[in-house]
Amino acid sequence: MESSTNHKSLNEVGVQELINTGLKPDDARLLLIQIKEVISESKNPVEIWREITYTRKLLKPSYPHSLHQTIYNAVYANYDVSTQGPPLYWFPSQIDSRLSNLGRIMEAHGPKLLGASYKNPISSYKQFQKFSAQHPEVYWSIILEKLSIRFNQPPKCILDTSDKSKHGGTWLPGSVLNIAECCLMSTSEADKKNEKVAIVWRDERFDHCDVNKLTLNELRQQVMLVANALKTLFSEGDPIAIDMPMTVTAVILYLAIIYSGFVVVSIADSFAAKEIATRLRVSRSKAIFTQDYIVRGGRRFPLYSRVIEATECRAIVVPSIGENVDIQLRKQDISWNDFLSSTKNFSRPDYCSPVYQSIDTVTNILFSSGTTGDPKAIPWTQLSPMRCAADSWAHMDVQAGDIFCWPTNLGWVMGPILIYSCFLSGATLALYHGSPLGHGFGKFIQDARVTILGTVPSIVKTWKSARCMEGLDWTKIKAFGSTGEASNVDDDLWLSSRANYKPVLECCGGTELASSYIQGNILQPQAFGAFSSASMATGLVIFDDHGVPYPDDQPCVGEVGLFPVYMGATDRLLNADHEKIYFQGMPIYNGMQLRRHGDIIKRTVGGYYIVQGRADDTMNLGGIKTSSIEIERVCEQADGSIMETAAVSVAPATGGPELLAIFVVLKKGFNGDPEKLKTIFSKAIQRNLNPLFKVSFVKMVNEFPRTASNKLMRRVLRDQLKEEFRTRSKI
Repeated sequence: MESSTNHKSLNEVGVQELINTGLKPDDARLLLIQIKEVISESKNPVEIWREITYTRKLLKPSYPHSLHQTIYNAVYANYDVSTQGPPLYWFPSQIDSRLSNLGRIMEAHGPKLLGASYKNPISSYKQFQKFSAQHPEVYWSIILEKLSIRFNQPPKCILDTSDKSKHGGTWLPGSVLNIAECCLMSTSEADKKNEKVAIVWRDERFDHCDVNKLTLNELRQQVMLVANALKTLFSEGDPIAIDMPMTVTAVILYLAIIYSGFVVVSIADSFAAKEIATRLRVSRSKAIFTQDYIVRGGRRFPLYSRVIEATECRAIVVPSIGENVDIQLRKQDISWNDFLSSTKNFSRPDYCSPVYQSIDTVTNILFSSGTTGDPKAIPWTQLSPMRCAADSWAHMDVQAGDIFCWPTNLGWVMGPILIYSCFLSGATLALYHGSPLGHGFGKFIQDARVTILGTVPSIVKTWKSARCMEGLDWTKIKAFGSTGEASNVDDDLWLSSRANYKPVLECCGGTELASSYIQGNILQPQAFGAFSSASMATGLVIFDDHGVPYPDDQPCVGEVGLFPVYMGATDRLLNADHEKIYFQGMPIYNGMQLRRHGDIIKRTVGGYYIVQGRADDTMNLGGIKTSSIEIERVCEQADGSIMETAAVSVAPATGGPELLAIFVVLKKGFNGDPEKLKTIFSKAIQRNLNPLFKVSFVKMVNEFPRTASNKLMRRVLRDQLKEEFRTRSKI
């Protein structure tokens, strides 16, 4: 959308338009008077929106969403994105910026590092970010002091670049620690007894009960109890899988595995048996912790049965409800209670010494889909938690006293990120044991007094369309996070308005980066669906089809390349060629071989970023990356009439999550019904790949566009679909 000329301007909006949104007549008349006062003082749409939402707070969270829509669209009705950049909706204040984590750092070190050019955290943010990318060792020497990091043996230096075979250098060489132990240490000198609340949670069956609380001391004791039990069964370094919802027990287990010197293998609880089996095989897991069932909306969904279909590997089974598992176990499997009882003869079952290991020791194996075959097994070392926690600390301003909730799972990168972002910053982790899609989750956010709420755009869309969060008070929230897929402007408008227009900070990164490479932050104005900056200590360039970088200040569209010195990023994969995947064929920039991420991004006027899609044929479906080839392989076996398929994904013209489309060439003599095939394909994909995937469109074609070497040109099909979407949206 280059401009919004199809909407009435603010001058043209009358009382009746406001009443038509559902606003009471008296409220509509008063609001219109107040708006007229605002526009009499300024003609700048950005200043008008700031005055309405920030200075005067005229748009209340309780007002109908259609009113918020009407005012936002009217303010920016004649705004030209192509010359002015994306429309802004949130603005930092000088006072709050100086009280933020990053603002304090900038005030303390900015004058020395940036010299006389340093002004204040808002005006000097871009300059400080650029300095952090050019001098990462200086930035990280400051930041690591602010996190709950305790070394058993300190590093010889921050960064060693003497080994030229390592693109990213060697970080914190010689250091020894246990990152899980760091999570169990108080970040406050005043909290000597560790009585700070570490976790708050609620089960969905108890939405009207008080929120449960676990102190840091109680968390430490439970982690040590589980660590002792683990040591009775496993040998140091053993990979141990977790396949269960992100409950308090799962978090305790995650920390205990790392605390006691083992390796967590992260498996999402939504995976089919085949996908579970693949991850257990690739990681060579010795055992798997799981639940008997997953409870959602009062219904029980089997989980243990999927695990035993996948593997003969020993399973330790946690009850989803109550004290005992509600299912018959195989002879090699044991219940959670029996597992814990192995410590009953210990003199101090709730005390255990941590296993200290070198900084580059693998602590967690996560997975990211490759373009073919097995998913990439991505090892997180003890550096990875530091990176993700530091990014949350700097960009989302996670502080001691914050209560941070993000509905996710340990099988996805946001699960570990959430744990470390809370415990290494002194914040409280908030967990809801149940579906995040309904009123119960929203009431938990209210009752737990959550201050930072992470989201996935598809969840926000569900909240908005179901109107299930009406009547709730989310005004304690100081910031939202959003990741996993492209955001829809109107959905984010709804979300931000629920908390008196707090920022929705967009995050885009990868499991292999342990962080986001572009991200919103609280020191820059924010625009819906856009990323305001590269993340701290991250350098990037956007280059054209010939590998030539665009100037840093030039609006452009192209593939992104990351500076290779990227603290926390992987330097290896367990089952694939790291060099080939991330570096081979990438341009050289200022003597550096750039690191591949694979995104096509747009830099706008004003320096904001918008992700345009993937450079390869990897798709992002509901926040889960998968490949065209994997989907095509399943679809081509789903029905006897299929000659060939091509899978592409496209975001709607109005924005939002990518939709999966399957182009089909039928065998001669066959006729196909697109709607019937859509059902067949969806069922096959859900059964063989992921139950969360859904086919949105099936389109029949006579043949596929191909290169001279007969390679399928999916990009051409994707562009055709985009054009159809644009045409439909105009109609």
